[in-house]
Amino acid sequence: MDVRRVVEVWNPVGKCAGTGYLVADRLILTALHNVLGCGELEVRRLGDEGATWVAAEVCWPTTAPDLKREPQADAALVTITDRTWRAPVGVEPVRWGRLDRTMVGEQRLGCVAVGFPRSEVRDGVRDTKEIRGHIETLTGLKSEGLITAYVDGVAVPSKPDEKSRWAGASGAALFARGRLVGVVTTDRQRDYDADQLTAVSVASLASRPGFAVEVRAAGVELIPEEVTAADAGPSRTAYDLDVRRGVNNLPELPSPIFVGRTEAMAELERALAADSQTITQTVHGLGGVGKTTLALHYAHDHAGSYRLVWWIRADTPELIEAGFAALTRRLRGGETEDELTTAQAAEWAVGWLQTHPGWLLVFDNAEKAEDVYAWAGQLRSAGRHLITSRYKRGWVCDPIPLSVLDEEASLALLSRLGGAGDVDEARALADDLGHLPLALEQAGAFIGQTGITIAEYRDMLRRHPDRTTDAAPGGSDPARTVARIWRITLDTLHERDARAVDILRVVAWYAPAGIRRTLLAPLAQDALDLAQLLGLLADFNMITLDRAGIGVHRLVQTLARTPSEPGGDPHRDHDLIMAARDRAVELLLDGLPEDPERNVAGWPTWKALLPHVEALLDVGNPEEDTVEIDLILRMVGIYVEGQGQPSRAIDYYNRSLAAATRLFGEDAPSTLASRNSLAGAYEAVGDLGRAALLYEWTLGDCVRVLGDDHPHTLSARNNLALAYQALGISVRAVPLHERTLADRMRVLGEDHPHTLASRNNLAGAYEALGDLERAVPLYEQTLADFVRVLGEDHPDTLISRNNLAHAYRALGDLGRAIPLYERTLSDCLRVLGEDHPRTKGVRDSLSAVRAEQP
Repeated sequence: MDVRRVVEVWNPVGKCAGTGYLVADRLILTALHNVLGCGELEVRRLGDEGATWVAAEVCWPTTAPDLKREPQADAALVTITDRTWRAPVGVEPVRWGRLDRTMVGEQRLGCVAVGFPRSEVRDGVRDTKEIRGHIETLTGLKSEGLITAYVDGVAVPSKPDEKSRWAGASGAALFARGRLVGVVTTDRQRDYDADQLTAVSVASLASRPGFAVEVRAAGVELIPEEVTAADAGPSRTAYDLDVRRGVNNLPELPSPIFVGRTEAMAELERALAADSQTITQTVHGLGGVGKTTLALHYAHDHAGSYRLVWWIRADTPELIEAGFAALTRRLRGGETEDELTTAQAAEWAVGWLQTHPGWLLVFDNAEKAEDVYAWAGQLRSAGRHLITSRYKRGWVCDPIPLSVLDEEASLALLSRLGGAGDVDEARALADDLGHLPLALEQAGAFIGQTGITIAEYRDMLRRHPDRTTDAAPGGSDPARTVARIWRITLDTLHERDARAVDILRVVAWYAPAGIRRTLLAPLAQDALDLAQLLGLLADFNMITLDRAGIGVHRLVQTLARTPSEPGGDPHRDHDLIMAARDRAVELLLDGLPEDPERNVAGWPTWKALLPHVEALLDVGNPEEDTVEIDLILRMVGIYVEGQGQPSRAIDYYNRSLAAATRLFGEDAPSTLASRNSLAGAYEAVGDLGRAALLYEWTLGDCVRVLGDDHPHTLSARNNLALAYQALGISVRAVPLHERTLADRMRVLGEDHPHTLASRNNLAGAYEALGDLERAVPLYEQTLADFVRVLGEDHPDTLISRNNLAHAYRALGDLGRAIPLYERTLSDCLRVLGEDHPRTKGVRDSLSAVRAEQP
């Protein structure tokens, strides 16, 4: 039997499907009741479920017999009329057989067929089922022209049809000892406890008028050979070769240490142990996550459960073909070296697998589903397929996703490979490597072999990530390193759409999780184009996609932003990586809302993008900060300071000041603005002495370089006055505030927000001196102006209202102070949020003033 000759027959008149067998290139043998009442039929071969049905017609018998009276006439010959039809190549000619009615000696004769039962549906389509059983030597030929086959329980379809579990398999060719001996017609399960199939014998068909004529007209000789139970002579076909259970070509395990995969292994074992003769299961995940290792451990552990376990590299169609050809050489003892080409040897292996079920094929590292299914489609009814792939789409099964290890498993792997070490350092290294099994194996083996400490390895990883991730320990496969495995994936991605690799280089500069799709919108033509590019990256497990945004493995990021050595990885060319960094900066700068201190509506965006700003700044060299990065530094400093984190702001302002000084010089406006902001952050943390000195220095430079009326000069003078006020020397602060207010009214106008802020600050200076008679009216006027100019909910309006409440409290007028505090707190909660420092400050003030009530 050659499964490539099996076809499915569809009768559009009777609305029924059956099975047929190609006895010639265009001639099909099937059951007559499959095609009754229909002149034109449709057929398709096994494994071509996605193909178009081709036209066919009944050519024999020309007159339909009465099957109730003559059941041994239930057979038909069908000719394929579609000119596009291509017969399978490389198949051996059909050998016809006649059962010996005088069979003695053995108690039974083995038989086999393949059909399409209606009850057998997998992956949403009708599937084949192997009919493997036996013919009793004494009862198999009770009726003239009919054969009774007893079906072994293991081959019974697992989902019974409402009428018969075998319905649809009628028309299957029945084989015994490699000869076609009959055509399956009926299922007698309803009448007998055991599953029994009835078949019309080929010998009786050969004697019916016109049958032999049609077969010979198709170019096939109809000469049935005697098939006897006692026939145990030499094999009559090459496919009669058999192997002992457990034969395999499995590679050695890459590492004897296997941790953290108990659940994944259990899921794989459940999938491959399901009640079906045909199982296809795929394991997908990021390169280096351990797909091959999992498959190897499964195959080694279960090798004895299969007739044969064969490992096939599936990176390319050529490697798959070579894997099948290697199976032929193993089965035939190497005799195919001279007589068969690789393609012919591969085809022979498929034929052998089709006739010897109960095997496991492992397709390792499949790049394209269609490459595997070109072969597996021919083997759907004979065994199990296990596929590993970095690609997660296009598989007929529900793929098993393989994720990185958890912390406990990562530490166990490092400990067993690299020996005992500092647990905190080991935990930090596992985080650095993103808990990727291959990276952990590589690191642990290198540490164990070289005798270095975990801390020293981490330092090498920071300094030379490309060389470290490409360093294979002695004795291991030099091609099996993180850097080289991922390069293969990037080659494939670049071939499909180079822009996907460009996106990967850009997101390498951001935080590893929560990257907004909108941030990357300029990298694609439109939303659909972006979705397709991100989908391509996700399909190869280079990124993850969910509602929270885009995620990237941190080690993928490390490599993607690290230039390779000259002549190394072309995807990590220095110029490409630097261009990606500049693009990442540009996208962030475009995405950050303006006025990070007062633009409340922009704060959610700031909160979402801040981790990516921090990640970009952390991996960048401060000595290479650009004008754009300097601008980001100042903006993020203003944002975090406004959110009550002045200590963090100091770090950003210091780096900004260094960058501005290098880029623009000591006296540039940007440099002076950075120094002014740094002084403000020192003031906010309580380092008033340093703040005042910086303000004085900045003000002097602003006057000298920019003049008295420049906005930077006015801001520096205002801030210096506030520093004096905080130091308790308000007598020096008041004149500065008065001058700044007058200058801002003259230069900016009375209603400019900075002018209003100066009036508010002057009122505060008066209050600090105890001059409430001047402070309170000024506060009241300023609040009215803020409401008129900026609105009730502007952050500066809230500050002004809070300051007026303070003044009322200082006057002892709690009747006006408390309602104003309550309103301000309500507005702060609504506008700024519960956790904003200003909200907390107003709440504390309200609690204190309530405690002062009599």
